[in-house]
Formats: sequence, C-alpha cells, structure tokens
Amino acid sequence: MITDLKDILSVNVRGMKRSAIRELLKFLGQPGLISFSGGFPAPQTFPVQELKEIIAEVMENEAAFALQYGATEGDTLLRTLLVNRYKAGGMDVSIDNMIITTASQQALDLIAKIFINRGDTVIMGLPSYLGGISAFNSYGASMIGIPMDDEGEDPNLMEDKLKELRSLGKKPKFIYLIPDFQNPAGVTMSEKRRLEIIALAHKYDVLILEDSPYRELRYEGEHQRTIYELDGTGQVILLGTFSKIFCPGFRIGWVVGHPDVLDKIVVAKQATDLCTPPFTQRIAARYIEKGYLDPKIKQIIEMYRGKRKVMLETLEEFMPKSFSWTKPEGGLFLMAKGPKEIDLNALLLDCIKNANVAYVAGDSFYCDGGGRNTCRLNFSYETEEKNREGCERLGKYLKTKV
Repeated sequence: MITDLKDILSVNVRGMKRSAIRELLKFLGQPGLISFSGGFPAPQTFPVQELKEIIAEVMENEAAFALQYGATEGDTLLRTLLVNRYKAGGMDVSIDNMIITTASQQALDLIAKIFINRGDTVIMGLPSYLGGISAFNSYGASMIGIPMDDEGEDPNLMEDKLKELRSLGKKPKFIYLIPDFQNPAGVTMSEKRRLEIIALAHKYDVLILEDSPYRELRYEGEHQRTIYELDGTGQVILLGTFSKIFCPGFRIGWVVGHPDVLDKIVVAKQATDLCTPPFTQRIAARYIEKGYLDPKIKQIIEMYRGKRKVMLETLEEFMPKSFSWTKPEGGLFLMAKGPKEIDLNALLLDCIKNANVAYVAGDSFYCDGGGRNTCRLNFSYETEEKNREGCERLGKYLKTKV
C-alpha cells in the first residue's frame, strides 16, 4: 500500500466528506434505538405484491429489452409517462425536456460536474440539503447561504449577495432551491416568493436548480406550481425522483430542462454509468401504466399525515420551552431549533447512548458551518408509536441539557 496516499489523491477527492446521515446508519442496529435521522420512506409503503406481478410480466415479455444496455437518456416509455404526468399538472414540457438519472443524487453530481469549476459560486438556502452540499463541494464550489423564513430564502438578502458578487466580477453558476417541503427545514416557498426569485435569476442572468423530491407528498395547504412552470423560459432545471413515492432501491430520478443543458448532462452521464438500469425503468413504467402510482401516493399521504401529527403533538408536549420547530405542510422532515448556546452536534452521540434516539445535527445542512443549535427530525420511517416514544425521549433528554 502506498504510504502517502494523500499525495496522489485528486483535488476533488481531498475536498470530499463522508455523509453525516450515512455515518449514522451504523447505529441503526443498536437495540431499541428510535431513529429520526434518515430520509427513509416507511417500508410498509413499498408495493411488494404489485412489483411481483410486474417483474414477472417484464421477464416474460420484455426480458431482451430490460436486461440489455439502454439509452443514456432513459427508457422512452418511462419518460413519456412522466412527461404526461407533468402535462396533466399544467406544465409545458415534452420528452425532449427530460432524461432519466440514477436517482436525483446522480443528477446533482452531474449538474455539478458540467457547471462547476473550482472556486465557482453556488447560492443556496441556510439550511439546505446535505446531498446537494456534498455534490457541489466535491467539485470545489464556493457555497453562499441565504437565510430563510417561513416562505423560503429571503429574496432581499439574495439580491444583496448577487449585487455584491456582481461588484466583484463574479456570477453564480446557479441558485439551488428545494421549494416544496424543503429538506431539512420543511418549509414551502410561496408562489410570490418563487416569482421574486425567478425575477432575480433573470435580472442577474443566473440558472435556478429546482430540486423537487417531495412535492407530491402534501398533507395540508395549497398546491404550489413548480418554479420551472412559473419561469417558462428554460432558465430552470428541475429534478424529480421516485425515491419518496415508489421505491428508493430502484434509484430512479429525472431531470427536466432545456435540451442544450440535457445534452451536456447526457455526455457526463455516459462517462459515469452509460445508462440507468433499463430493468428498473421498465418496471416503473409498467407500474405507472397500470394505474398503481396515484392510489399508492394517496395511501402514503394518509400514513405520513398521521405520523407528522403525532410527532408535532409529542414535541409540543415534551420539548423544552426554549425550543421551536417547523410545521411542514408535507414532505418527510421538520427542523427543531434550540437556544444559541446548545450544541446538538456535540450532544448527538450522547443522546444516542443515553436516550436511545437519533437525529441529524443541523450543522450538516449549513454551508457556512452554522446551525449547531438545530437538528432535523424525520417522521416518515418510524411508526406513529415510535414517533411518539422517540419524541418523548428526545424532549426529556434535552430538558437535562438546557
């Protein structure tokens, strides 16, 4: 083994960090542990019986296609079905505006690969999705965080930053947003706010990267149009995924955008994995075609609505009065915030050891290193009973620390 491995590693690899969420998975086998840490869907939502039927049919009738290499752009049938779903929701989009990726995390990596040179600027929320931060960091991006309120990123603070960058002769490569039930904060951007940020993107000639993995999981409130739809000029790249509404293990995501952008993503993907597996793509396509997806989404919504309700009620009963938390209208997460002096990152392992409950420390989601008094809680994975018990344990534990 080479003794000085670090001397031959690439600059990109030297900047990479392990995922704080993935690292927590090693504790999941601890007896009695209640975990609010991952972004896992509930296994009870997986359509096992339907998939047994469809897999058998695909192997019987379409094995030559499903087991072969496929087009880098993705299965034409799946793309067509997804485009039709967007059209039914009011979006002006065609199959030429969509490619399939190996989940949306690959899309984040490919977009970072084609746009970011080391030192380039990316604007995002404070806080923002850890997977996005990780992807952009691995290509050397300089990430600038914009504080959020209960409607999303503050457009006035965003414009201040855009003006400052322009005065320095810099233009961000893109603005990264998760407008629906944001991960980790759980907030949803209002249409007014979406239009304000679109106007800023046009004024300063900056792309918007809209990450949208949760938008179909709404439990209350009004549906919001995508930023992609509101823009209508090709200046927005939209990411979607089946990971939260179908099967995360299938690793199917997609990118909606201008054909010129998609062409570059296809070239980058060909150097990465050639194609997303045709087998899982065709199974997903047949699942949609048989009419199984929408009823399943309704079932998931009912299940998660109840889990969210239990978590919110139990936090209200047991958390220290010095803590507050978001009340998401959908998605999988909420974010809790304590007094400035508490360090929830430093307390995490002690909480796992002594309260047998896990969360994700909030500083993982802050590109500026802040947020140490915050944590993200997932309500989708555990049962309602465990959500109740876990929040009670967490609240009682934190009362001993503040």
